[in-house]
Amino acid sequence: MCLILVAWRAHPDYPLVVAANRDEFFARPAAPAAWWPSDGAPAIFAGRDLEAGGTWLGLGRSGRFAGLTNFRDPARMRSGTPSRGALVADFLGSDESTAAALDRLKREGPRYNAFNILVSDGETLGIYESESGAAQLLEPGVHALSNHLLDTPWPKVKAGKSRLSRALAALPNDTPLRELLRDDRPAPDAELPRTGVSLAWERMLSSAFIRAPGYGTRCSTVITRDRHGWARFTESTWNEVGTEIGRVVEDFQIARG
Repeated sequence: MCLILVAWRAHPDYPLVVAANRDEFFARPAAPAAWWPSDGAPAIFAGRDLEAGGTWLGLGRSGRFAGLTNFRDPARMRSGTPSRGALVADFLGSDESTAAALDRLKREGPRYNAFNILVSDGETLGIYESESGAAQLLEPGVHALSNHLLDTPWPKVKAGKSRLSRALAALPNDTPLRELLRDDRPAPDAELPRTGVSLAWERMLSSAFIRAPGYGTRCSTVITRDRHGWARFTESTWNEVGTEIGRVVEDFQIARG
C-alpha cells in the first residue's frame, strides 16, 4: 500500500473516511476484499495477500480499522523478516485498544522491515512508524501516509490531502474520493523525493495512481463510516494498463460489543 489518506473526525456525519491505493508487483497473488473465514460471524473485511498471508488494509465488523505502508529505503531491506501484512490482520482480529496496540507495536516493530501502520479501535486513531520508533494518537483532521513518515510533504501526499479535504463536502457521494485515487500525473523532477531508487522510478512512483513495468496500483479502496454506525467499503481492482477489472462494495452496520 503506497498511499493512505484519512479524514478522522473531520466531517460532522462521517467520523472516518479513508481513500487508499495499494501499489504492488502484479505477479504477487492477492484476493479481492471479502469477509474472512471465521469460526463465528466473520469479523474482518479486507483483501488478502496470497503469498505471505495478511493484508494491507481492512475494516472490522466492530468498526476497527488498520492500514499499512512500507517505508521506502532499498538499502535497509533485510531478508528473513516476518510479513508486515500480519500486523494489520492481527489488530483487526483483536480487541486491543488503539493505545495498547501502539505500545505492542513499539516492542515488536523492530523485528520487521520498516513500515508505518495506522490503527483505530473505532474511538481513537493512532500511528506507529517503525523507522523513527514513534507512536502517537492522532488529533481530528486530514492525515496522509505514503512510503515515508506521516504527512511527509511528498507531492502525492500534499495533493491527496488537499483533494480529500474538498471531497468531504460531496459525501455521501464518494465519486470525488475514487477520482482522486486515479490521479496518474507524475510530479515535476524538482519536487521528487530521493529514496534510493532511480530517478525514472521516482517519477513513476510520484503519482497517486501508478503504472510501471510489472508494478503499479493494484487496487483502490474507499471507506466511509457514518455517525449512525454504518460502514461502506468500496474496492476497485486494476490491471497492468490501469483498467478496472473488478469492484467490491460492502455495506454493514458496525457491531458494538
